[in-house]
Amino acid sequence: MIRKALRSKRGMVRAASLLIAAFVIAGGLAVKGYQEAATYRWHLQTGYQHSFAELTTAMEELDTALQKGVYATSPCMLSSLLTQIYGKAMTAQLAVGQLPYSYVELEQTASFVAKTGDYALALSRSSTLNDGINQTELEGLRQLASLAGQLSQNLQNLQSRIYDGALKLEDVMTAEKLLSQTSEEGKETSAGSSFQTMEADFPEIPSLIYDGPFSEHLTGRAPVALEGLAYVTESQAAAAAGEFLGMAPEAFALISAGEGTMSTWGLSAPAEGGDIYVEVTQTGGKVVSLFTSSPITESIISKEDGVSIASAFLSERGFRNMADTYWIVDENKITVNFCPLLNGILIYPDLIRVTVSLDDGDVVGFEASGYLSNHRLRDLAAPAVSPDAAQQKVSKELKILSTTLALIPTGGEYEVLCQEFKCETPDGRHVIVYVNVLTGEEEKILLLLEDESGTLVI
Repeated sequence: MIRKALRSKRGMVRAASLLIAAFVIAGGLAVKGYQEAATYRWHLQTGYQHSFAELTTAMEELDTALQKGVYATSPCMLSSLLTQIYGKAMTAQLAVGQLPYSYVELEQTASFVAKTGDYALALSRSSTLNDGINQTELEGLRQLASLAGQLSQNLQNLQSRIYDGALKLEDVMTAEKLLSQTSEEGKETSAGSSFQTMEADFPEIPSLIYDGPFSEHLTGRAPVALEGLAYVTESQAAAAAGEFLGMAPEAFALISAGEGTMSTWGLSAPAEGGDIYVEVTQTGGKVVSLFTSSPITESIISKEDGVSIASAFLSERGFRNMADTYWIVDENKITVNFCPLLNGILIYPDLIRVTVSLDDGDVVGFEASGYLSNHRLRDLAAPAVSPDAAQQKVSKELKILSTTLALIPTGGEYEVLCQEFKCETPDGRHVIVYVNVLTGEEEKILLLLEDESGTLVI
């Protein structure tokens, strides 16, 4: 009996010791976790402040380059300044993307720098640049310079308040609260409201007319593939979505009605573990995009099978002769880019993207705005430059791996038929060179960033 009591007592002491040890370990881990979280938060905060400083500096330099561009007269100086404008605009775009605010929050700022950079790039490539820019192009630069000056001043004022401690760039975990513009006390959050004020006070961006995607004459252009098609009602859109996905039309509910050159019905339906969101054009009842919110936790099927599933998905829905070009894997999903292959010519403007879950092989994303905007029967001129002659324009530093004809967009309303040369650099990287088969001149050079997750084209 005594031995039993002693054993019981020893057991209680052992249990108590283990419990105390567990508390000590847990307390130590908690302190360590708090210190690591604080360190991580500090690094995030420092990174965001650095990105904001980069944005402010890039806007100052963009403002300066634009002002100089207004007064440049020689082709050499103008070309140099347009290159500077493009570079500073790209730097500003990158900095905006690294801030803990979405493009919705900084929509006007992001739109301005994107349009400015694209406009400068288009002017720098103009065949008439040697004669100087015309009055319309000059006025476009002048208006962009005026806006850049205002935005630069606003950013400098915000940066001063951040350095003074009056504003704080929140970390990514609290960005959603900032976007709501309301704190627990019902007051506006300082950083969020300051950005909102800057965006709300943003002047109207000038209309630009040039060969680029932000040109005024293109923003109102109706999608070519929808021309002549009839208007569809909400119920007809639900039927189209159901047919596209093999679901009952009754499963879809209307959640939005988009306006613009490609007006759409936004529909949603419940799916396993989430929802399906589909946009159907109000003209013609064509599915322009879809995505699902269901979580994808693992990759089981291969990338090659994912590409095959995406290709079969398009074929079953009437998209024939589609060639897969590049793909990229992210968060257990593979997104594949497709374009039509007609008579041996890749038609890049008619782009479609399909995203497949690598968990179960379901199609979880689809985007066809490029296809619907551009797809049509084309009467392409016969090449005036032979493949051998076009090849002479490719750098001797590059090893040509393959070649094909390709129709590429210029960024605006024009399309250019080119000989596409996929090449390898001396250090094993891949480059694509496009040579215009009507003029024999280099049209575009693209770099391929390739790794196990896929290919990024820049």
